[in-house]
Amino acid sequence: MIVGYARVSTEEQKLDLQIGALKKAGCNRIFQDRGCSGGSFQRDGLEAAFNSLKPGGTLVVWRLDRLGRSLSGLVDLIDRLGKRDAHFHSLMEHIDTSSSGGRLMFHMMAALAEFERALISERTRAGLAEAKLRGQMIGRPKRLDQADLRRALDYKYVERRTTFETALHFGVSVRTMQRYLRETRIIYQQCDDNRPIMARRGLDRI
Repeated sequence: MIVGYARVSTEEQKLDLQIGALKKAGCNRIFQDRGCSGGSFQRDGLEAAFNSLKPGGTLVVWRLDRLGRSLSGLVDLIDRLGKRDAHFHSLMEHIDTSSSGGRLMFHMMAALAEFERALISERTRAGLAEAKLRGQMIGRPKRLDQADLRRALDYKYVERRTTFETALHFGVSVRTMQRYLRETRIIYQQCDDNRPIMARRGLDRI
């Protein structure tokens, strides 16, 4: 059985060109997705097309990007087809996994997808390392409670630490610490022990 799949990104786009090519290629059934991005492979029409395939069947698309725009996602989907003893055929790119040349093309795509994943992972690690060197905190921003804020103010103004050092010490980003300092209206009053009393709007003493 030859199953066709067609997709357009918006409701206004037409499927006529794709459907005409798929019918010409001998598709027995054609499944469609309208208004669906190629970035996600969670689509009703695509899932229905996939589930309709029997061993020995072929999934046909007019062009490879109609199936999806992620190389790794394409490889995963074609690999799933292979595990069901089904084939894949892209008309414009002349990729047909039922032939030795098509299988070679698929293995090349798989190698490129693995390379793509490695590059993304490498860039992510490099970005995290650079952010850490700049003192930026990774993940969900931490919030300081009143007790932590009092200690942070004492750490910065009494011990005369920089904003960067204070943010790093209390585990928040520099931007978050700057925001706390902007919101905190500091008033210096001298005590007998020469330690400043720091007052903040909404608090009598900090």
